[in-house]
Amino acid sequence: MNLIADIPVLNKKDIRKLSLDDLKAWLVEQGEKAFRAKQVYEWIWKHSAQSFEEMNNVSLALREKLDQHFAINAVQVATKQLSNDGTIKSAFKLHDNNIVEGVLIPHEERKTACVSSQVGCSLTCKFCATGYMDRVRNLDAAEIYDQVVRINEQSMQQYGQPLTNIVYMGMGEPMLNYANVMKSIERITAHDGLGMAARRITVSTAGIAKMIKKMADDGVKANLALSLHAANDEKRNQIMPINETNSLEALTDALKHFHEVTGRKVTYEYIVFQNFNDTLQDAEELYRFSKVIPCKINLIEYNPIENADYKNTDEERWQNFIYYLADRGVQVNVRRSRGKDIDAACGQLAVKEKQPAA
Repeated sequence: MNLIADIPVLNKKDIRKLSLDDLKAWLVEQGEKAFRAKQVYEWIWKHSAQSFEEMNNVSLALREKLDQHFAINAVQVATKQLSNDGTIKSAFKLHDNNIVEGVLIPHEERKTACVSSQVGCSLTCKFCATGYMDRVRNLDAAEIYDQVVRINEQSMQQYGQPLTNIVYMGMGEPMLNYANVMKSIERITAHDGLGMAARRITVSTAGIAKMIKKMADDGVKANLALSLHAANDEKRNQIMPINETNSLEALTDALKHFHEVTGRKVTYEYIVFQNFNDTLQDAEELYRFSKVIPCKINLIEYNPIENADYKNTDEERWQNFIYYLADRGVQVNVRRSRGKDIDAACGQLAVKEKQPAA
């Protein structure tokens, strides 16, 4: 028996889990000057260093010491798909070999990153590929941050323009990974991070009422979107089981609280499914729900998935639905499907990559 070989190798802590004060205290304990903490912190966040070797204004001795005690578990692009419409979808490999997805959605006036917050999902929404996966684990703040960095690199390489917007609409339910999601937003918007404006960031939820209230009470400056998809409980229960414990009445109460505290509009995401939620009666119910607080509605064309039988509605019903809302003064944005020629629906590429279990 080889005793040496049987000794487990301990995983080094990701240095990005340390606060600036924690890092400063550790460096002082090591006999280093306190100001080194700011240098290292800017390298790992502002410059998105993937190794300690990149820190060229830090002494070799300190870099070696950091490498002995810490890791930088940078997220890497495992595979990438480029759509004919310019959409780029990436499967990101995490340090533990799990896979999550991120998407670059280009428009003339903006470049948007769609990022994931969990490996898999626990909410089992019937129309979503991720909903057919098990939830493996939450992403930490740095893993969310890295997705933005990698997608920004793709935007610069492909389009010569940086990201303008970020949406938390990828794999997972952001409100069930609240602390890490909010920490990632703090780092993305920080002057010693990516320095993006909070108004350019949107957190999308399937509807966790108490966390919507908490987001308002915590003073989060990012925008809120609610994945609605049906404006009556019976239909919403069918496609989104989370509605059974977070009914439209509970969500109405939470949304009113959010608006009272923040003064901001909320976006409602509504996929128009054929022969399910695409009638004028459905449009009327959505119109009534839109009166709860000031809002805008994104009507979304569906990307079908293998696991579900849902289809996008036909063009005539689509147009009638749009006109019904617009004629009543509702602010409606039409979101046509992007990346139809690649694994466009959320979770499809991760399934193809055969993500391992934890």
